[in-house]
Amino acid sequence: MRLTLRFRKSQAGITFAGFTRRTARDGGFLAGKRPDFVEADLPRELTMQNDREYAPETLTVHAGIVDQQFHPVIPPIYQVSTFAFETAEHGAALFAGEGKGYIYSRMGNPTVEAAEKSVATLEGGFGALACGSGMAAIHTALGALLSAGDHVVCSDAVYGPTCTLVGSFLSRFGIESTFVDSSNTKAVEKAIKPNTKVIFVETPGNPTLVITDLEAVAKIAHKNDALLVVDNTFMSPLLQQPLAHGADIVVHSLTKFLNGHADVVGGMIVTKTESQYATMRKCLNHFGGVLPPFESFLVHRGIKTLGLRMKRHCENAMKIAEHLEAHAEVEWVRFPGLKSHPQHEIARKQMNGPGAIISFELKGGLEAGRRMMNAVRLCGLAVSLGGVETLIQHPASMTHASMGREARERARVTDGLVRLSVGIEDVDDLLADIDQALEAAATARTTSREDVPAT
Repeated sequence: MRLTLRFRKSQAGITFAGFTRRTARDGGFLAGKRPDFVEADLPRELTMQNDREYAPETLTVHAGIVDQQFHPVIPPIYQVSTFAFETAEHGAALFAGEGKGYIYSRMGNPTVEAAEKSVATLEGGFGALACGSGMAAIHTALGALLSAGDHVVCSDAVYGPTCTLVGSFLSRFGIESTFVDSSNTKAVEKAIKPNTKVIFVETPGNPTLVITDLEAVAKIAHKNDALLVVDNTFMSPLLQQPLAHGADIVVHSLTKFLNGHADVVGGMIVTKTESQYATMRKCLNHFGGVLPPFESFLVHRGIKTLGLRMKRHCENAMKIAEHLEAHAEVEWVRFPGLKSHPQHEIARKQMNGPGAIISFELKGGLEAGRRMMNAVRLCGLAVSLGGVETLIQHPASMTHASMGREARERARVTDGLVRLSVGIEDVDDLLADIDQALEAAATARTTSREDVPAT
């Protein structure tokens, strides 16, 4: 049973420490920028209230649960590779795209579809496609949109493998690329060529947290007959909905906040239109980078607590960012919730909360960063982000090492930069661990000064 449901445009929902989610008219991290409506499959219990406007936190629990034969509260895992046809005619109709049902799990699976519909609902899109990883999602999206002779404009502050894919691998197939600071709209417009087909941005950027004005860049893209593709991994649909700000395609690493438990690798593509969905589906079916049923089940289960988790993530991150900004051993902090962030006002315009990723530079540089990471006890020294646990890492030698020094410098990924993904632990425990690790980092500066010969 189909139900048209509308996002509630009220002050209800998540309220983050230091930020009040208000309507667009009031300003601030806003709820009023949500799409007017989305269609989603909801369980029978909710179809009885078809005039109700559901809050996003309600949708995280219920969206994607289809009314099946036995009305399961949680969609079952269809751990199967292929599906039998009722008749030869039924099979032929499915292959012709005219019937209802499933053929082969690479081409569609009920468990996978439930997760896809959940994310599509939260993003306000027409449909979604689950992929085997975040990079599979990006590769599939760009592969579906670009051909030999095309040009793509890409943010310079993106996930390291994204930079490598766009700058190195796509060039082997005759696709040109230009990397720019996408927070500078003039630079984006200047990079446009007659053959530009896609502008790809990640906002906030990884790992520097530079923020792109989505509405402004969308206008540039559409004025030049290009599409805007946005990596929304750092925010999740609860904190930012790029389609509502003019984007055409949204991609996610499901591995991060959407799943939230560091036990799945996956990706998702969300399209604004039916035609875009059809293009992406055909490409994914042939590229083959799909998400298996069991992983889809875990992701869909993780999404159910997304509202609770994001509230705690943001509250903890805000307190830690303020603490770091006042710390004597920290050179600077980049966090969208701080007024010191260069694009703080843009963040307030298009985001519902500050997120949970903090980047900062230690005064002792690379050696101080190394000592700090080796000293943490509660924070995990690991790549990835968005899980319930707090993780810390050194981008220049880890996630962004594949970019090369020149590309890192262009993206302002300095050798001393530290990226912190704040989890949902008790914030006082996290602050205590960070403080003792910063004390260890301070010895790098002390040692350095002692090594300088007296004059």
